Amino acid sequence: MDSKVVSLRSKLEIYKAGSGGGNIADCPVRDVIQGISNKWSSLLMMALAEKPYRFGELRRLVPDISQRMLTQTLHDLQRDGYVHRKVFPTKPPSVEYSLTDLGRSMFRPLHQLLQWAELNHGAVRAARTAFDAADA
Repeated sequence: MDSKVVSLRSKLEIYKAGSGGGNIADCPVRDVIQGISNKWSSLLMMALAEKPYRFGELRRLVPDISQRMLTQTLHDLQRDGYVHRKVFPTKPPSVEYSLTDLGRSMFRPLHQLLQWAELNHGAVRAARTAFDAADA
């Protein structure tokens, strides 16, 4: 598919046709966004965009993440091809995580979204407050 702007209806028809018709479960946008939209992925991607980190360093950098959730999130990011895991043959073994080329290419637009979120967080919170007050 080329990069011209296509209507949602057209895209959904393309996704349905690509999945055998009727089901858009294989929508590429939903599939990719799902992998980076959890609570911790963007924070870990931001850290790894700065430099490679060892597991313990990431654990200390993001103190509210549990060890289990850090392991799972890194595993998911690795599975999607965004993160590389390098094991060093030390006693005990140490592991370092870094972004792959795919991870760096994905981080560029993600970084723009993160900047937008920081700049507009107050406006979003104000809109939520106004909505909740009107809904009450």
